[in-house]
This record gives sequence, C-alpha cells and structure tokens, in this order.
Amino acid sequence: MAGSFELFRDGGISFRFRLKGPDGTVVAVSGPFSDKVSAVEGIDAVRECAGTGLITDLCPPMSHEAMAFDPASSTRAA
Repeated sequence: MAGSFELFRDGGISFRFRLKGPDGTVVAVSGPFSDKVSAVEGIDAVRECAGTGLITDLCPPMSHEAMAFDPASSTRAA
C-alpha cells in the first residue's frame, strides 16, 4: 500500500498537506499555501519529484568511530 496525502486548513488561515506512510505515520508536512488550488499543486509537485529527488547531505562530517557505533545493540560494529 502506498502512502497518502491529507489536505487540511491550518487554524482556518492557510491550507497545508501532510504525507502519511502506509502505517499512518506522518512523514512530512508542507508549508502554508494561501489557497486550496496551490496546495493541490504542491501535492502534485511532491508526487512528481519525490521519487527522483537527489539527496544533499548538509550534516557535519562524522568520525569513523561515530559511524561504526550501532545504537540498536549499544555496541560498536566490528
């Protein structure tokens, strides 16, 4: 099952949408749109671009030791 989009009013002022995963988890929330048509166009843009979007890593570099740490097991990877 695919995710879904929910279109809603933000406090009665702006239109926004949220992208929900198949399990109902909110994956993303849009910025405000002044009208419903613009919000739907925003959904269309996300649908078109999301699968092909590049990733830009803006995180600071991590040390090799920090990358080898496995928080799930609280041990360092071999």
